[in-house]
Amino acid sequence: MSRPETLDLFVSCPGGVEALLEAELRTIVPKVHTEALRGGVALHKAPYEAVLAINLESRLAQRVLVELIEGGYRHEDDLYALALKVDWTRWITPRETIKIDTTAHRSPLKSLNFATLRIKDAICDQLREEFGERPSVDTHDPDFPVVLHLGEERAALYVDTSGQPLFKRGWRLDKGDAPLKETLAAAMLAAAGWRGTPETGGALHDPCCGSGTIPIEAAQIACGIAPGINRRFAFERQLPFAPLQNRWSEMKRAAQARVHPPAVPIFASDVAFRMVDFSRRNAERAGVAQYIQFNGGDALERPAPALPENMPGTLMMNPPYGERIEVRGKAAAVRDASGSEQRDADDEFFPRLASHWKRGYTSEESGWTAWMLSPDMKLPNKMRLKESRRFPMWNGPIECRLFRFDLVKGSAREKRET
Repeated sequence: MSRPETLDLFVSCPGGVEALLEAELRTIVPKVHTEALRGGVALHKAPYEAVLAINLESRLAQRVLVELIEGGYRHEDDLYALALKVDWTRWITPRETIKIDTTAHRSPLKSLNFATLRIKDAICDQLREEFGERPSVDTHDPDFPVVLHLGEERAALYVDTSGQPLFKRGWRLDKGDAPLKETLAAAMLAAAGWRGTPETGGALHDPCCGSGTIPIEAAQIACGIAPGINRRFAFERQLPFAPLQNRWSEMKRAAQARVHPPAVPIFASDVAFRMVDFSRRNAERAGVAQYIQFNGGDALERPAPALPENMPGTLMMNPPYGERIEVRGKAAAVRDASGSEQRDADDEFFPRLASHWKRGYTSEESGWTAWMLSPDMKLPNKMRLKESRRFPMWNGPIECRLFRFDLVKGSAREKRET
């Protein structure tokens, strides 16, 4: 069977990021038709080079999947028959290792494990008949990861060309209690329109930086560093992409050549000095430590960074909230001093943060723009600020909103001190 000239792709992403991902893909592969769907973006009749480019350049994607076949099913044997229609010899030999992951939405099958087993059987049976031997299974780092998606009546098989999910950039080895995925940090920056120039958001400051995901992602954007430049991908071990090895090397060299110092300053701080150390080490691995100013200190007390004249500033935060991690620092101390176990530290942290912003991050005509990710839909009321925009986003299983607050004097009502 000859190799198809083009591929149908599905590029997955977190919920709420689909439109942002589609806009990003239009810049990475501008000549390919895109269609935003639930959980990702479909690309129709994409050239093989698109797989390389998206894996290397996309900051928002989770995985780049090649659709192999789609069809109806009622039983596990239908899945076996569907998988046998794929020419697996075009993709792998018995020397490569495989793994099948199964996702389902309203599937009538009682056992997803058995469905997964039938797909594995089909691949191994076809290769054994062709070569006299079968591939082995590797559940940790397979050469050939396959994804089976089961709908209510139809099933689809995909090849995963990414391998490890794309949020694993390869630099975040030091982690905190509730690390933010790199793809979600990039989505927050994309939603804010922050692109690392004075005209697109200006300086960036994360006063609750944790292990540094937001400022490091921002620094790489500002420096033009491709998110996938320092990692490996599954497509590098898959047969259809072997003819593109030289092109892949050219793409990586071009990505390295465009790296440049940032045009805006980037600041990061955290109440836990341990996390500041983690952030700095992660930034060193990401190649941007020299471009981020790290500090320790409570977000309720740290003053606004000094910026160049006429430089706008963007506050970008994934603050602590109850489902992730407890609030610490001044707000927690106030709660403890109150002697009331019923009093939530959030009730102290967010109003005090808004008051701190009004005192230090505003001016008569303009000020910083603040963006905050939170699962609390009533956060603006709690902060006594009026949001100018809100974007739905998911932080793993937690439904959140990314709120925008324009910090101009008079925009916040001072919290009455007690």
